[in-house]
Amino acid sequence: MVLRLYYCSGGYSMANASRRKVVITGMLGNGLEWYDYALYGHMSLVFSKLFFPSEDASFSLILTFLTFAVGFISRPLGAVIFGRIGDKYGRKRALTASMILMAIPTGCIGLLPTYAAIGVAAPILLLLIRVLQGLSLGGAFSGSMSYVVEHADPKHRAITGSVTMLSLVAGFLMGSLVSTLVATALPEEDFMSWGWRLPFFVGVLIGVVGYWLRNHGDESPVYKEAKESGALSESPVKEAFTRFPMKMFQGFAFYLFVTIPFYTLAIYMIAYSKAHLGLPQEDALQVNSLAMIAMFLPMLPVARAADLYGRRPVLMAVIIVMLVAIYPAFELMQRGDFWSVAMGQMILAFILGAYLAPIPAVLVELFPTRIRYTGMALSYNFCAILGGFTPSIAEALIRQTGDKTSIMYLLFGAGACSFAALWAYKDKYREKLA
Repeated sequence: MVLRLYYCSGGYSMANASRRKVVITGMLGNGLEWYDYALYGHMSLVFSKLFFPSEDASFSLILTFLTFAVGFISRPLGAVIFGRIGDKYGRKRALTASMILMAIPTGCIGLLPTYAAIGVAAPILLLLIRVLQGLSLGGAFSGSMSYVVEHADPKHRAITGSVTMLSLVAGFLMGSLVSTLVATALPEEDFMSWGWRLPFFVGVLIGVVGYWLRNHGDESPVYKEAKESGALSESPVKEAFTRFPMKMFQGFAFYLFVTIPFYTLAIYMIAYSKAHLGLPQEDALQVNSLAMIAMFLPMLPVARAADLYGRRPVLMAVIIVMLVAIYPAFELMQRGDFWSVAMGQMILAFILGAYLAPIPAVLVELFPTRIRYTGMALSYNFCAILGGFTPSIAEALIRQTGDKTSIMYLLFGAGACSFAALWAYKDKYREKLA
């Protein structure tokens, strides 16, 4: 259905067999990888009890989210490793390797003994696995954006790139649905004993499929052209920092309004809905699934608008709408019933989905082909560190202030910074990729 909407909304001009294959491969491979990565967030309440037990439930949750954040600290290193591979040896090779590095640690989480079995070694092993997952995603997502957009018709780069964001949300949604299904199907005792492991085993099978898809994809034509002309950088990391520091800063600033709101909604809100709004675990997961669906809805139309009218005005308009909607959405959630919480989160998710859609095209257009993979990966992943710490910061903020709505100020701050960066940005949507 997504692909049908894509072609109907303007992507038909790139609808030859090769480009269709790229879009499908990019969506599925990227979505499968995000499923693996997202499971930790969906199981945060389980991990807080089984790996970080404490008499203070809030403190256990903070430790769980800090471990989640550790995976983000390792992502810039993954950006260096896979960025170099992607810029020197090809996008396809880097993306295939990253899929393997994601699938194996995900399966290992499902095998981990808990704190009750091996004591402090359990959270340490969990932390090490998060580091490996962070290395993988550090090079995977930005590479996926580059890979897909570089195949696109120049007039449809935003709508083509939006499929990477669609697949990101799909991966999180799939993780939420699988987690919800297992949590609902099993008695709570069985779920806490062994049922929580099942989604991680599913992740290994998904990783095998993702590896096959990426291994059978075609290399980016823009990259091949740069390679044949001898235009690739010998030192992409060094060149990114020395020749393009302003572009790195812009990429960081543009992505700030992605990473902080996204990890607030996709990860933290599950625990927030249960711990602070009183929803049962299964209801909190269902609300999360509804929010992910709402995030889907505006992506293709907004991406189409960004292809027609430019990235900058569309993104700035979306930020303004979000800043207006944050306060009433949080006030709605404070009512505490299922549909009030769901509607509040769905409103914010819908607006965020509109911002997500043009971002891949903006980041790809920001950097030249010779260092694009590395430049995107570094700027995106340094920014993503803030997103990784957002759940733990949000929980600590509520714990410190006693105000359950205080986390909305994180969203306000991120929006203001991204808006300022976009104000100073010169749109490149009509230019050929350099």
